Amino acid sequence: MLAPAEVDLLFGPDTLSRGLVPDVVENAPSYAGNSMKKALAWSRSLGMPVLADDSGLEVRSLGWAPGIMSARVAPDDRGRIDWLLERLEGVADRCARFVAVLAFFDADRREWLLAEGVCPGSISGEPSGGSGFGYDPVFVPEGYEKTLAALGPDVKSKISHRAIAAGALSRMLEKGCMVEYVFVSRKESSGRCSG
Repeated sequence: MLAPAEVDLLFGPDTLSRGLVPDVVENAPSYAGNSMKKALAWSRSLGMPVLADDSGLEVRSLGWAPGIMSARVAPDDRGRIDWLLERLEGVADRCARFVAVLAFFDADRREWLLAEGVCPGSISGEPSGGSGFGYDPVFVPEGYEKTLAALGPDVKSKISHRAIAAGALSRMLEKGCMVEYVFVSRKESSGRCSG
C-alpha cells in the first residue's frame, strides 16, 4: 500500500532480539494516541523511523463501541464476533465503520505524520466469507453486498480503513510532508448506513 512512496518496510520484531521488543501499553484514549505510543517506543528501540497503527470497529447503535477496545472485548476473533452479534440482536440500526490511524515517526527529524482512514458500512446478521480477520466476516462495506471476508484480500486492500490511511500516508511521504494529519473516508455510499 505504501509502494508509491518508495518506502522499504521492515517488520519490527524481525529487527530486534526477543528480549528487546518494546512492551507498549495501549491505554491512550484514541487510535492516534495508541499508534503514536507504539511508534515512539519502537523508534527508541530501533533508532530509525517507525510506522505503527491502531484501529477498531465502531458501531453507532453501541455508542460507537467497541472502538479502541475492539481487540480486547474477547480473547479471539470468534469471541469478538459473538460479543458483537449478541449486542446487536434485534437492533435495526447496524451502521458501523472501521477506523485506522497510522503514525509515522522520524526520530532524527523529530517529526510525525498521522493519517486516518475510515471505511463505513454495516454489520451483517451472521458471519460469512473465509478471508480476513477480526470483524471482517460480519462487516459489509458501503456499496457492497458481501462482507470484507467474502470480498477477499484484493478488494480489501483497496477499500479498507488501513488502505485508505496508507494511501494518505503514502501521498504525504511522496510530498515530503511532515507534522501533518489527514482524515480520509470512502466517498462511495449505497445509502445502507448514513451518518
